[in-house]
Amino acid sequence: RTRGTLKSNHSIVLAAPQVPGLRIVHLMDNGRPVKKGDVVVEFDAAQQEQNVIERTSSVRAADGDIEQLKATQVMNGEGDAMDKMDAEYGVERARLDASKAEVLSVVDGAKNRIQVGVVEGSLQRVKAVINAHQVGNDSDLARVGQRKTKAVADLALAAGYLTMMQLRAPADGYVNVLPNFRSQGNFGRTTPPFKEGDNVWTGAAIAEIPELSQMYVDLSLEEVDRGKLQMGQTVRVRVDAIPDKQFEATIDWISPIAALVYKGGSTPEKSFPARATLKFLDDRLRPGMSSTAEIIIERQPNQLLIPIRSSF
Repeated sequence: RTRGTLKSNHSIVLAAPQVPGLRIVHLMDNGRPVKKGDVVVEFDAAQQEQNVIERTSSVRAADGDIEQLKATQVMNGEGDAMDKMDAEYGVERARLDASKAEVLSVVDGAKNRIQVGVVEGSLQRVKAVINAHQVGNDSDLARVGQRKTKAVADLALAAGYLTMMQLRAPADGYVNVLPNFRSQGNFGRTTPPFKEGDNVWTGAAIAEIPELSQMYVDLSLEEVDRGKLQMGQTVRVRVDAIPDKQFEATIDWISPIAALVYKGGSTPEKSFPARATLKFLDDRLRPGMSSTAEIIIERQPNQLLIPIRSSF
């Protein structure tokens, strides 16, 4: 004879999404029936909404910077075009003056030819400045564009976080709130379940929706009883919440390795986990119910059985 807990063969676990700073603001009561699509867990979305607003402002600011930078570059480009036009006009005028060398003095002709070289050098300098401005403009646009790309990615991430603030039931069933292993409970007591107001970590299993079509009893066997048990043995199960009915189960798994149970002493106790699947179910059965299991290890039919107090 041993104690056990009813569990479902398959459960859909609702885990916390990969969002930082999650806090539960709504959690369905344990054992409450749910329909597919119902909100089981809801997290505080105020911080994520603020993040979306900030990221949206960053994207708009980046767009404004790009437009302003383009307008400034257009103005500077027009100024560079005027400078280039003036330089080209100076070159043509100097060449025209140099072409008059035949009718001018030798000194003036030499001056005009020298001036042509100087003006052509100025034109090349203007072209070099224009090319440098173009490279700088491209670099500035690329820098601001990268900032906008990052802002857009941050906005998409924040918007994605905002859509994860609710965990909905993927199927019909009953809610089973799971224990919060990081809760600061009293020493020696069972771990309390999740509740509204708790801060949760990424991937934390908050609740589950078990399937009630197949259920089993989770058993913990003493070390001295391990050698008496075999696969396929019959188990009589009485559920504490349903005292008027006895259920029949069959052992279909026994752990080959002992589990250590610490109860405050220096030496831990050893037990062997086992599982007995129920053959016939009842609509009143729910995962988590406590039960008493009697494992039939031997039968002696047609024997008279009397209370031990009747033998003296």
